[in-house]
Amino acid sequence: MAAYYARRAAEYERIYARPERQADLRAIEAALPAEFSGRRVLELACGTGWWTPHAARDARHWLATDLNPETLAIARQKTLPAYVQVARADAYDLKTLPPGEFDAAFAGFWWSHVPLQRLPDWLAMLHARLQPGARVVFIDNRYVAGSSTPIHRRDEAGNTYQLRHLDDGSTHEVLKNFADREDALTLLGPRATGVRWVAHAHYWVLAYDLL
Repeated sequence: MAAYYARRAAEYERIYARPERQADLRAIEAALPAEFSGRRVLELACGTGWWTPHAARDARHWLATDLNPETLAIARQKTLPAYVQVARADAYDLKTLPPGEFDAAFAGFWWSHVPLQRLPDWLAMLHARLQPGARVVFIDNRYVAGSSTPIHRRDEAGNTYQLRHLDDGSTHEVLKNFADREDALTLLGPRATGVRWVAHAHYWVLAYDLL
């Protein structure tokens, strides 16, 4: 997965130009800033930072992290507020984060790349890194026939995979799970409260607070 996104970095943001997705994107962009107003936010798997300037607009502090230097190089070229920091970190190992306290977390299109069998432990790890009262927001894809890349196969654990083709001619099998509301909410754990699920035509948004 890391190697795929490193190779895809230069072409990554084309996905946001698809005409059928524009109404959803504008609605999500408009709603995100209020979720993080005045908060110290940890962004995981920020990729090229496409969502960072939208979501971080009203934050107090924002740490955007990703594993790949190739995607982070693009993120650092964006016009970002002074309170936004960009750093390399592994979303599976939060000990690699720079020191700091966070009362919010954001991840766009990361949930779908976490194997189903790892999601409960990963969410518990993230929650343990956040302060009580923290706000957590995820964005991810819904499967839409004719717009989404078709599912190539499903493994024994129920994870689904796509075959993706890059400009360099390479083909990659990529883990991509399409969660629904019931699936997602059962994984959140006992600290999640005030859960909100918004289903757009092509995306879903999950937001909640931590006790």
